[in-house]
Amino acid sequence: MLMRLNKFLAQAGISSRREADKLIAEGRVSVNGQQVENLGVKIDPEKDVVKVDGRKVRKEEGQVYIMLNKPPGFLVTLKDSFGRANIMDLLPSFKKRFFPVGRLDYHSQGLLLLTNDGQLTFRLTHPRFKIKKVYLVRIKGELKPGQISRLEKGIILDGQKTAPARIKIINSTATGLGLRIEIYEGRKREIRRMFEAMGCRVVYLKRIKFGPLALGSLKRGQWRYLTPREISLLKRLTKSEV
Repeated sequence: MLMRLNKFLAQAGISSRREADKLIAEGRVSVNGQQVENLGVKIDPEKDVVKVDGRKVRKEEGQVYIMLNKPPGFLVTLKDSFGRANIMDLLPSFKKRFFPVGRLDYHSQGLLLLTNDGQLTFRLTHPRFKIKKVYLVRIKGELKPGQISRLEKGIILDGQKTAPARIKIINSTATGLGLRIEIYEGRKREIRRMFEAMGCRVVYLKRIKFGPLALGSLKRGQWRYLTPREISLLKRLTKSEV
């Protein structure tokens, strides 16, 4: 049975479908010894030999789902050419490859999901599925009347309007505000840039929920496998059940 090459790479745990398309476009993928650049190529997983950067790809027999409580000061990457601390420094050595789902910048902390389930990764990160993410945020500076309403309705960043958000003030001090924020997309540094546009600076950002997953009592720097129930909830939410 034929399958799109990017889907095969995703199911093999190499990357998400979107990232697989980038690998193909960059000429890093070959099928039966021939370099592929056409994103629409289909293969027979039982017969064709697929390689990425010269290494043979085998369809993943088992999938892994991990929750990590990322501390600040770690890059969300699997390796860094400059030798900076990254999330792999917090995890034991695994035989299976997996990838982070979405982003948390260097200074941010909290719930990070890692998996080799390419289809689930794609659906959890694609704006079309509107997966809710909840953050605890502290900002420095003063919000003017109406600015929270503006942020909730969406503001223009990089020429594109942000998706609607929900913002609740938790506490207030002389120097800033503590907030609970719900967003449904995951642009790079989105929350920080939203408040920068309002003249404020985010000094603390922690993700506490990702879809149906809650960080709970998982301590900073610790990780655990998702439970079967949590995996089922994620798949039902994104309609990823086979």
